[in-house]
Amino acid sequence: MSTLQRPAAPTRRSPVSWVRRGGLSTLLFMLPLLVIFGVFSWKPIVEAVVMSLQKTNLVSPAAFVGLDNYVRVLSDPQLGQAVLNTVYFALLALLFGYPVPLVVAVLMSEVKRMRGLYSALAYLPVVVPPVVAVLLWKVFYNADPNGPFNTVLSWVGIPPQPWLQSAASAMPSLVLEATWAGAGGTIIIYLAALTAVNPDLYDAAEIDGAGIWKKVRHVTLPQLRPVLLITFILQIIGTAQVFLEPFLFTNGGPANSTTTVLLLIYRYAFQNSLGGNYGAATALSVLLAVFLAGFSLLYFRLTRSWSSE
Repeated sequence: MSTLQRPAAPTRRSPVSWVRRGGLSTLLFMLPLLVIFGVFSWKPIVEAVVMSLQKTNLVSPAAFVGLDNYVRVLSDPQLGQAVLNTVYFALLALLFGYPVPLVVAVLMSEVKRMRGLYSALAYLPVVVPPVVAVLLWKVFYNADPNGPFNTVLSWVGIPPQPWLQSAASAMPSLVLEATWAGAGGTIIIYLAALTAVNPDLYDAAEIDGAGIWKKVRHVTLPQLRPVLLITFILQIIGTAQVFLEPFLFTNGGPANSTTTVLLLIYRYAFQNSLGGNYGAATALSVLLAVFLAGFSLLYFRLTRSWSSE
């Protein structure tokens, strides 16, 4: 009878063995990166946490106030409206902005000629400076009957729309421009991911009589699952930090219907007393960062098994 062999005991790593295995040289190569990352990433984070516990406008001497800034922010009646507006923007952006790049990328992948031209045209809005894009769309959203968009609507018998002047249509208008401006980068990511899909899978699907939509459902989407999960969480984080569109389009109006969390942070910092209240602005920033970090951890934990299937 054969005897069972005991597994070898794990060898203990001593500092000497760590150095002999190249640990010191690895640390030396990593040291510049760790220093740069610490100075430009972690140091500002620590300073932000400290500032959130102070009353300061960066002009007068800072005074330690403990959690007063957090209490003030959480008791602000505008915070609830800002959170609801941010969630509303994020939901609209996910509803329209998330599937559009995927659909465009799949259609472009089926094109056999001039794919490079279509890719350049899809990425063109990303090249346009964001401020220029917003100002350009602000002209398009002219509520006058002779405005560009209203003129197009008049061709099909639709009356002029208020666009940015109405609380009901202001946020969808912002989402439409944000989707146009940001879809190009996601389209390029999906196109790059589609090139890694095994063509034999599409050939097998065609032999089985599958059309383009069945191929997308049973081949493309399962193969792009990890990329889709990453772009989904990135879009949530990006939309939760929306600032440029509500600031330049409406400045939070009309009637605070487009005031977002970041716009509220801006008002704390720059639109209050002399120099603003940077402590309250930083406190709200820390709360937003903690929420997004917790949401991201929960998201990756819940989708861990699904992304590895």
